[in-house]
Amino acid sequence: MFLKAQLQWNVIIPAENLDAKGLALQKAIIVRLLDEFSAKKATSTLGYFLAVTTLDKVGEGKVRQHSGDVLFPVTFSCITYKAFAGEVLEGEVHKILKHGVFLRCGPVEHIYLSHLKMQGYSFVPGENPIFMSEKSAKIEKGVKLRVMVIGVRYMEAEREFQAVANLDGDYLGPI
Repeated sequence: MFLKAQLQWNVIIPAENLDAKGLALQKAIIVRLLDEFSAKKATSTLGYFLAVTTLDKVGEGKVRQHSGDVLFPVTFSCITYKAFAGEVLEGEVHKILKHGVFLRCGPVEHIYLSHLKMQGYSFVPGENPIFMSEKSAKIEKGVKLRVMVIGVRYMEAEREFQAVANLDGDYLGPI
């Protein structure tokens, strides 16, 4: 689910980037904010950071004593993405194992669909393994699947989410 959030961060501008003209300073603040925003990647509460939409307020800068850098409190709005249990997602199969498949959906790289949650599908081994249903539907690498999320976990060290999904429900499966 896409979320809109308003955040307050501190942006540090090195002394050599300071200029008497306000426009160059504002550009430096925006560039620094975007660099920090892209490096942050995700948090457990907001999900993946996708885009800064507006720069709402730039507070008064405070000079840091030892370095001469200036710290600006910045308020901005952004769009984030976080998957929730019960949400229906469309993802692409990128890895097939005997016990299930891994999907990608937007910034979420690790959505696991266990073979136990694919009623009516059986594993067909080979050079290009697939899951085949009784109705001849195939789940193979590159196939788009509609799945329902049953659980989500945030991995702090990698700053990314993992999800577990199933195919139990109406209109779920290969698209």
